Amino acid sequence: MAAHDALQGTDLFQLDDLLTEEQLLVRRSVRAFVQDELMPVIQAHFRKGTFPASLIPRMGELGVLGANLTGYGCAGMDAIAYGLALQELERCDSGIRSFVSVQGALCMFPLHEFGTEEQKQRWLPKMATGELVGCFGLTEPDFGSDPGGMLTTAKKDGDAWVLNGSKMWITNGTQAHLAIVWAKTGPGQDSVRGFVVEKGTPGFEAREIEGKFSMRASDTAELSLQDVRVPESNRLPGAAGLKAPLKCLSQARYGIAWGATGAAIACFEAARDYALSRVQFGKPIAGFQLTQEKLAVMLTEIVKAQLVNLRLGQLKQAGKATHVQISFAKRNNVATALDIARSARSILGANGIVDEYPVIRHLVNLETVYTYEGTHEVHTLSLGRAITGLDAFV
Repeated sequence: MAAHDALQGTDLFQLDDLLTEEQLLVRRSVRAFVQDELMPVIQAHFRKGTFPASLIPRMGELGVLGANLTGYGCAGMDAIAYGLALQELERCDSGIRSFVSVQGALCMFPLHEFGTEEQKQRWLPKMATGELVGCFGLTEPDFGSDPGGMLTTAKKDGDAWVLNGSKMWITNGTQAHLAIVWAKTGPGQDSVRGFVVEKGTPGFEAREIEGKFSMRASDTAELSLQDVRVPESNRLPGAAGLKAPLKCLSQARYGIAWGATGAAIACFEAARDYALSRVQFGKPIAGFQLTQEKLAVMLTEIVKAQLVNLRLGQLKQAGKATHVQISFAKRNNVATALDIARSARSILGANGIVDEYPVIRHLVNLETVYTYEGTHEVHTLSLGRAITGLDAFV
């Protein structure tokens, strides 16, 4: 059997040639941080169900918190550099990328997009450094895929608003210093408004959700609001209707498309390396046809995801990306990453279910990514509506 040089990495189509020096520098810097500081601790945190909060200031130093926002201490990265940063973070763990996504896309972005200058100056600089942590309260116990059905209310009382309701599956919830909470101020989806609820406000409580078998290195909470008084100065004046939180979700979904690709790359590399070193029947299992087929399919899907991400990043940077394109990328890249994780698990055999290898951790995490920020089915219907012009949601 002839020996051939093996492909190094996953850049089969030389996409690095299309990246700027700044984009490559961002990727190198975040990759070094992940390799040197996150990888050595992620297994222990996943086992214990804890988030490596001590590294939040380092994330701030790297500029990945609100990375693609401008001003207020934010790094002002372009869309592709930002995507590459999230890809590297999720090569470590989906929970790490989720923290950064929620902080930047779901908390800092609405302040930056819908907030007053006073609100921006008050919160954004400290969020960019990691001194303040935020969370995003939209999903409710009975309303996930149908956020317009939310029951949380905000009623005007003098110069304040009184909030009542509950939010569920809130990333960063227990460690957050402030929550961007969405509530109805009247009947209908057009009455939805955004409020900044600060930690310690009477009647506001965050409780950890226990028993998770996925996203264990992520802080996930339930928020309870009982007659919580929020001053008018904490309302986001530019946020009117359900379209405001959905605009935030588009920001987050863009990052998820890149992040899931990072998880897929981690699984592929682990499976390839294992297959090259694992000897059965007198040769590495990488030399068997069925294993090579699995690896070939995995790499094919990674390359396709990379191409989608690159073009989507170009469109986003130009201000042309649509929510349909973002749905397409989130739907495709997460589903294929989950398939890649399952295929990698099979290549590792029994070793695929122990966390000595990263595959099982990515596999169970991706089960969550598959359904959060819009389930796979919801993004399917979004794409179907764009194709046909017919709404199949109801």
